[in-house]
Amino acid sequence: MNVIKAIEERRSVKAYDPNHQMSEQEITKLMSLAMLSPTAFNIQNWRFIVVSDPALRQQIRAVSWNQAQVEEASLLIVLAADLKAWGKSPERYWVNAPQPVQDFLVPAIGQYYEGNEQVQRDEAMRSCGMAATTIMLAAKEMGYDTCPMDGFDFDAVSQLLNLPEDHIPTMFVVVGKALEPARPRGGQLNMDEVVIHNRFK
Repeated sequence: MNVIKAIEERRSVKAYDPNHQMSEQEITKLMSLAMLSPTAFNIQNWRFIVVSDPALRQQIRAVSWNQAQVEEASLLIVLAADLKAWGKSPERYWVNAPQPVQDFLVPAIGQYYEGNEQVQRDEAMRSCGMAATTIMLAAKEMGYDTCPMDGFDFDAVSQLLNLPEDHIPTMFVVVGKALEPARPRGGQLNMDEVVIHNRFK
């Protein structure tokens, strides 16, 4: 499947085969592709919590509006962000770059993020959103369906996952084998409403 086909066929699926298990090789492949998602300054601030413990998934479902896919999909990935990734040995993000690039970018990371909590949070949301899209398209290529989710109690999920204080959950992506096809698309806006050329009139 090419990328265009994956984009066209990706849908948010709610009903999954609870008996289907993804292999460790498939999960590793999916996560390795997720890790190729872009981040500002290459700080790689996303964290992918792959929840496999059945009891924990049941607890997460209970604080996620009891949505069945949280527990029944083959894979539950909680995308969280390390808000302080920018300050944690930032030289490692550019270790393979030429020295002049390192000399410029590594100090620039701190200059951009330090003391600017709004930017830290905004970048977290952007980074995890891009990673979620990578996961969903890669999963489609691998023959799986997905559903991005934000219908959950963020504080409760943070506690259940024992997230560090400088981490925040941003969204879930569930992955699995659909039991039934997605419903028809609810309605697409016209291109002339959502694509603006140059500036609003």
